[in-house]
Amino acid sequence: MTKWYLQKSLLCATLWLGLSGAAPARSLDDLERLSIEELANIKISSVLKTSEPLSDAPAAIYVIGHDEIMRSGLTRLPEILRLAPNLEVAQLTPTTYAISARGFNVGINASLSNKLLVMIDGRSVYTPLFGGVYWDMQQVLPENIERIEVISGPGATLWGANAVNGVINIITRKSSETEGGSLTVGAGNLERSASLQYGGRITDNLTYRVHAEGAYYGDFKTSDGKNAGDSWSRPQGGFRLDWTPPGEAVSVQGDIYQASEAPNGSIGGRDALASWQHQLDNGSLQFQAYYDQAKRHLDNGAGGFTIDTWDAEFQHSFKAGSRNDIVWGVGDRVVSYRIENTALALQPAGQTLNLSDIFGQDTIGLSDTVKLTLGLKLEDDPFTDWEPLPSARVSWKVTDDTLLWSAVSRAIRAPTPVDRDLIEKVGSQTILQGSRNFAPEMLIAYEAGTRIQASPRLSFSVSGFYNVYDDLRSIETAPGGFYPLRWSNKMTGLVYGAEVWGSFRAADWWRLSASFSLQHEHLRFEPGSSGIGGLTFAAEDPNHQAAIRSSMDLGEAVTWDADLRYVGKLHNTAVPEYAELNTSVGWAVTGSLELRLSGFNLLHDRHAEFFEAGQSDQIPRSFFVETRWRF
Repeated sequence: MTKWYLQKSLLCATLWLGLSGAAPARSLDDLERLSIEELANIKISSVLKTSEPLSDAPAAIYVIGHDEIMRSGLTRLPEILRLAPNLEVAQLTPTTYAISARGFNVGINASLSNKLLVMIDGRSVYTPLFGGVYWDMQQVLPENIERIEVISGPGATLWGANAVNGVINIITRKSSETEGGSLTVGAGNLERSASLQYGGRITDNLTYRVHAEGAYYGDFKTSDGKNAGDSWSRPQGGFRLDWTPPGEAVSVQGDIYQASEAPNGSIGGRDALASWQHQLDNGSLQFQAYYDQAKRHLDNGAGGFTIDTWDAEFQHSFKAGSRNDIVWGVGDRVVSYRIENTALALQPAGQTLNLSDIFGQDTIGLSDTVKLTLGLKLEDDPFTDWEPLPSARVSWKVTDDTLLWSAVSRAIRAPTPVDRDLIEKVGSQTILQGSRNFAPEMLIAYEAGTRIQASPRLSFSVSGFYNVYDDLRSIETAPGGFYPLRWSNKMTGLVYGAEVWGSFRAADWWRLSASFSLQHEHLRFEPGSSGIGGLTFAAEDPNHQAAIRSSMDLGEAVTWDADLRYVGKLHNTAVPEYAELNTSVGWAVTGSLELRLSGFNLLHDRHAEFFEAGQSDQIPRSFFVETRWRF
């Protein structure tokens, strides 16, 4: 009976959480002609929060470029993230993904993969209810993505709690780079979609774009071959304005969406973001504010939730003398949520929470080739006291083509309302509840790596990490009894490994890339822990994965891209290893009309990528034909 109640408890938790589950822009042609060396000098901003060449960034960072996205034929954000070699991406259903970096994808509920911070133009998109990301609620038109900066490793000093194992920063294109119209229509055996976008110039310094899109995704099949009945459809629209008078950059953008998810779910949301950047003689000032609303509900009145988030941040960058580059800032975030009629309850059912922070960072030039970056963020979490999030990074530019770097950082996964306020009952019996004593999950990370430009045609990156975790979440029995089970912090662990990727231009018309990652997780319960749920409750990851990608320009008008990936088995849930192939062929029929044929998961009729009770489908082979007309 005890085992039945526990399984019922975890299954209910799964079902409930599943419901609640600046560089100058370049044209596509310009990017196709860039050498490996030029690509390495594209400016990025996620590592030090200031613009710097990718080749000088002291972190394990991979940049998914606009050209790479467009040539892949991929249309959804989680699938696009498979292009980053330093991420783990596993699909469960048409709407559900488990995505993480350096471990801690979760086997009991993929929505609890909560140690990866994801942002769209600086707007955080993880839900503050449990710290994870609902990937069916995140979508950006591929045509509007400038680049995606993917950092494996902590970024808490700059970006705050939940930037534990990695940071994903999705940066969209300015409206000045998307002038004119674009009509895209696509259809395949699983997906049908269409989008319409138009942008223009109001004045010399003021540009705009507006867009609307809609998509339908068909049902998958369960492991026993039955129809899973989990199709969904999603309309979405948005706009962006950019004003760029001399020395200034002002941007205003927003989105609204509504989706219907079979058999009886619905999601919706809207957001608005405004940013301002002012150039100083000795640096810059930046201010950003956004509002975000997210809703998930069951259509049959069984409940759901609404979350409203307001956020404002200020940043000042400047030089102090000839050797110090300093950036500092403050921020404040207000989150209001309300839970209604769900299988699990939070007590209280709604709250308004406030999170504020202040940070500072100094990049010190110790010599012409050696830099030391020291940073500290102080974050005032609503459930804990001020948390210090320090880091130290050192980089050595051995030659113009070789960078060595190392870092040590502290990061936390902050407590959430689910950790503290959860109440689950079966009948009148409370089965599982949160703990007001739940502490932040803590990481001390040690990293080192190198980035080498061996020639204008060859570059590669190697990084290693050793992560020490403490106070990881566990499930414990009640003192002197069994029920109610409670969240606690009686798990610790070590995760260590290495990540390698590289690019080689075999010919002017042919580019190859390859990657390999290896990691080992050693988690354990502390003495006295009940061990309920097992280690799978905290992490379920492959020990290794690899990929090979080929990108060809077959004459002036035809491109052919292919991506072969291998993912090792998941040990605890016995999901086998697998290899799959994606490929996409594009034909520029005229200067304004493009056709693209893509195939995904071509090596098998269907395969498993992850396991979660009641939510794991077989991922099928699919095809997609897309037409894009620019006017």
